[in-house]
Amino acid sequence: MARFPRGSSAPHLIYSFFNSSTKSNRSSPHSPASALLLGNFHLRQFSSSAVRAKDDKEPWWKESMEHLRNIGISAHIDSGKTTLTERILYYTGRIHEIHEVRGRDGVGAKMDSMDLEREKGITIQSAATYCTWNGYQVNIIDTPGHVDFTIEVERALRVLDGAILVLCSVGGVQSQSITVDRQMRRYEVPRVAFINKLDRMGADPWKVLSQARAKLRHHSAAVQVPIGLEENFQGLIDLVQMKAFYFRGSSGENVVAEDIPEDMAAFVEAKRRELIETVSDVDDKLADAFLADEPISASDLEEAIRRATIARKFIPVFMGSAFKNKGVQPLLNGVLNYLPCPIEVNNYALDQTKDEEKVMLGGNPEGPLVALAFKLEEGRFGQLTYLRIYEGVIRKGDFVVNINTGKRIKVPRLVRMHSDEMEDIQEAHAGQIVAVFGMDCASGDTFTDGSVKYTMTSMNVPEPVMSLAVQPVSKDSGGQFSKALNRFQREDPTFRVGLDPESGQTIISGMGELHLDIYVERIRREYKVDATVGKPRVNFRETITQRAEFDYLHKKQSGGQGQYGRVTGYVEPIPLGEGTKFEFENMIVGQAIPSNFIPAIEKGFKEAANSGSLIGHPVENLRIVLTDGASHAVDSSELAFKLAAIYAFRQLYTAAKPVILEPVMLVELKVPSEFQGTVAGDINKRKGVIVGNDQDGDDSVITAHVPLNNMFGYSTSLRSMTQGKGEFTMEYKEHLPVSQDVQVQLVNAYKASRATE
Repeated sequence: MARFPRGSSAPHLIYSFFNSSTKSNRSSPHSPASALLLGNFHLRQFSSSAVRAKDDKEPWWKESMEHLRNIGISAHIDSGKTTLTERILYYTGRIHEIHEVRGRDGVGAKMDSMDLEREKGITIQSAATYCTWNGYQVNIIDTPGHVDFTIEVERALRVLDGAILVLCSVGGVQSQSITVDRQMRRYEVPRVAFINKLDRMGADPWKVLSQARAKLRHHSAAVQVPIGLEENFQGLIDLVQMKAFYFRGSSGENVVAEDIPEDMAAFVEAKRRELIETVSDVDDKLADAFLADEPISASDLEEAIRRATIARKFIPVFMGSAFKNKGVQPLLNGVLNYLPCPIEVNNYALDQTKDEEKVMLGGNPEGPLVALAFKLEEGRFGQLTYLRIYEGVIRKGDFVVNINTGKRIKVPRLVRMHSDEMEDIQEAHAGQIVAVFGMDCASGDTFTDGSVKYTMTSMNVPEPVMSLAVQPVSKDSGGQFSKALNRFQREDPTFRVGLDPESGQTIISGMGELHLDIYVERIRREYKVDATVGKPRVNFRETITQRAEFDYLHKKQSGGQGQYGRVTGYVEPIPLGEGTKFEFENMIVGQAIPSNFIPAIEKGFKEAANSGSLIGHPVENLRIVLTDGASHAVDSSELAFKLAAIYAFRQLYTAAKPVILEPVMLVELKVPSEFQGTVAGDINKRKGVIVGNDQDGDDSVITAHVPLNNMFGYSTSLRSMTQGKGEFTMEYKEHLPVSQDVQVQLVNAYKASRATE
């Protein structure tokens, strides 16, 4: 490896290597690969500068933190996200040749999406690939886009410090762009926008910019102006540096800076003024200079854009064509210049000792260790866990505590991921993203060094609301089938697997139709197991509404030792919302029933409450109080009392006036205002209650509580009602009693299905 003389500037060398690298000259010391080595060398320099920096009163970690970026790239389908990632990996030396998404060479892009990705098996394995650019380390994290995977989305966005929102210069702001942007706003992620595909027919970046301002409510302005459009697209003018950039070489790897073409000078001046005006609206320091009519230098403007972007008050807009290799390097510079480093972002943990009180993490490697497992993956060497470290330092061989399970685990092997290769490291500090082998944990678990009890995401995992019966078509694939289900359960806490005791079928439960469909599809694709799927089932519950007494004697004499047990007491409902679902109290005074039989009685009542006699679903919110009973010196046994409790429960159940509870969902719809009436009418038809109706630009935002049983197939009917423009999110709210007519229907359907069995 090259050695630098003292005082030489490694970042400067790296920059010149990147810009002078050519595709044909791959073995030379100027190739992207050697640039990467230099990048790693430079990053290692940071930790070795620890001792020197301490003397200067500057914390040793500050410099390496400032040279780190954790970003995600998200976009509407087909905006060129994969192609852009491919170019970023190429220019930073992570890969040595470019492959297109639908490539004729049959290789496919390195980070390709779903189907092609499965054949390559790469991005699914790489939650975070990292690259080095101008001495900065940039981690690129995959961001899932769909709302059914709230937990997945929350975790991925949790790990990001900034993001690139890719927009298509022809398609403009599309529905998925709106969804992705809304999620980023919810999780407070600073972002830059990139208008891609300027080489296509009908490209109009200014139309897209005005759409972003109108539809996404972005306070944004262009930081670049294209030189020509469509087939005449040649390069870009940087409005901050006031230079024209052209991309030469077979893959656009040589960026050449020239003066601005004279015929564009007036237009560029107007656009720069617009940029300064827009930024000075949200940045006081720039506003003072602008109002005083002082000349604004490139560095002043750059600093103002950075301040406003990190404060999430402004979004700089970059332009280019990833497919034609134009505009990617300036975008990378923009990521370094304008997106925050880990210490500039506020991350909060929840303190479990103080009832999930929010605690701010400063991102200090000298603090206690706090790390989040945000993605799991079955690697060649067992389970690979991706960790984002928020505070403290993690070292190979250390013991860490999994707060969610309370287990103390040793860190056997620490690696940094390069797409599908990995590099062993000895330690990693706050702000970094690393992977660990051999740590048994679930996705979303938080690790600390044991001195604090923080979790990064709430421990309250929502209850699943929908179930499906699944079973493999062929008997031989049972092993693969259970392997898949085990893995998905670990990865996603909202996905549960159980057995139906009556039919013996495997039941999977999750957060909605799409959620379960995707898992069935993944079992088919990733594990090559075809599964038959039953009808979706809603997870009803039963409860009682009034107090009822019980006095039951279980007596059986059939030669030899008999069975004898008598239980007396009452059952009463627990008010909804108290949190406990089942309570058992022993209020017997004296020894009417020997104390060693009491656990058997509780077990009997619990077992009986597992399936109510109305529709066979679990009974909740009830308190059972045992007041008296009787036993026999010889014939009483644990089994006798357990059976007595089960039969007593069945006998009193109808007297306690049971009702069926159904899951009610909080549904939020966003539809264009012209469809508001139709959509609201449809919600009423589904027995929903509209609780809120707001205007958001041209859209109506309707909030409603709708029974889940009436929401099957809703996405299809919403699309047809709103010409595909409506979107909705649905999350579990609570279980509420069903109306009398629905209860009669459900009970009759249950009786009919029992009769046919």
